[in-house]
Amino acid sequence: MRAWLLAMALACTGAAAQPKDCPKPLDVTPTQLFGLWRAEFDGKLPGATLLLEKHPRYEDSFSGGVNRNGTQSVLSGEIEDGEFSLEESADGQHIAATWIGEIVEGSCGREIRGTWQKDGATQAVPFVMRKQ
Repeated sequence: MRAWLLAMALACTGAAAQPKDCPKPLDVTPTQLFGLWRAEFDGKLPGATLLLEKHPRYEDSFSGGVNRNGTQSVLSGEIEDGEFSLEESADGQHIAATWIGEIVEGSCGREIRGTWQKDGATQAVPFVMRKQ
């Protein structure tokens, strides 16, 4: 009876246990970020689809591309201690924008929140990325 009451109390408070294979933000590795992501921005910016893959030269990094309604750019980034950073480039040479964020606690490495800032802009735009 006590076990049932405890289980109900945990379920009602949202304190249910995470799966064993759910990494904490500090434990997320670049490999766990590989795949298709969807980014949504606050404000008037359109959403974007990102593909993160293994970086061809740097083992602890990732690369890929972003697509915004048919406009594509290349990406290169890393994650360290739960902090996510990504550089976006339209030509593969010059940084056009930066993404700085953090892995969301309890998301198992499947949600990142932060800011996106276009090169030369004075203000950053909040974003949320979710793995598809």
